[in-house]
Amino acid sequence: MCSFGRLRFVICAILGAVLTLSAARGEDQVDVALVLAVDVSRSMSPDELQIQRKGYATAISSPEVVRAISMGAHGRIALLMFEWANDNHARVIVDWSLVENQDDAFAFAEKVLGDRTFGQRRTSISGAIRHATVLLDEVPFLAERLVIDISGDGPNNQGLPVTVERDAAVERGIVINGLPLMTHGGMGFQFNIPDLDVYYRHCVTGGPASFVLPVVEWEQFPDAVRRKLILEIGGRTPPETPRIIPAKITFDKPYDCLVGEKIWQRLREQNFWNQ
Repeated sequence: MCSFGRLRFVICAILGAVLTLSAARGEDQVDVALVLAVDVSRSMSPDELQIQRKGYATAISSPEVVRAISMGAHGRIALLMFEWANDNHARVIVDWSLVENQDDAFAFAEKVLGDRTFGQRRTSISGAIRHATVLLDEVPFLAERLVIDISGDGPNNQGLPVTVERDAAVERGIVINGLPLMTHGGMGFQFNIPDLDVYYRHCVTGGPASFVLPVVEWEQFPDAVRRKLILEIGGRTPPETPRIIPAKITFDKPYDCLVGEKIWQRLREQNFWNQ
């Protein structure tokens, strides 16, 4: 058809361009664009920060996670990891990467282990969600779902109220899942709250099929991350188990989502060391 007449030639050229663009976009499609937002506030000890980093690397490169990726409609995901602490600290550890096989997973894990963590003052979950949202806006792939996977060992104590950024992200169609670290140790124990999992459920997480998976012992961390990644990659509603708590935004009883800010203010008035 393209050999006869200028009009037919132009039509064929346009069709060819459309088909080429569609094919290129098909190659760039992923089942999920997943941001791993990792808390590095000084409330965690250097040893705990290292355990956290190794745990993520182990989970990402596990055969179970790679198998979950391969079972998706496109068989690939987009993955990024950054570390956060105060409202101005967000450092990308591994930039957007296409992961579709074991080699890709190992390569991502090696980059995670090849970097070093430096603890920072304060805890701004709201800042972490805001930064993750910007990163998802810039993802260089066509994603079926957008997910923020956020871990932390304490409530928000700096920046905007966490619910403001949470609600803004959910409005944009982003799912936020939580990995509250309810462990003991570190220098900022005075900022800890005993019901951090409940705080995450009320104040941090949101979106369809979102959930909270608490970690109470560091030995559980690699397995918890692995299970969390499998659920996020598959986009499945988590099972009703004591360890996995489906998230909700509306509750019968109100929860004080400014508890972290109030602890900070009280300790500041008492001249405690600033986290």
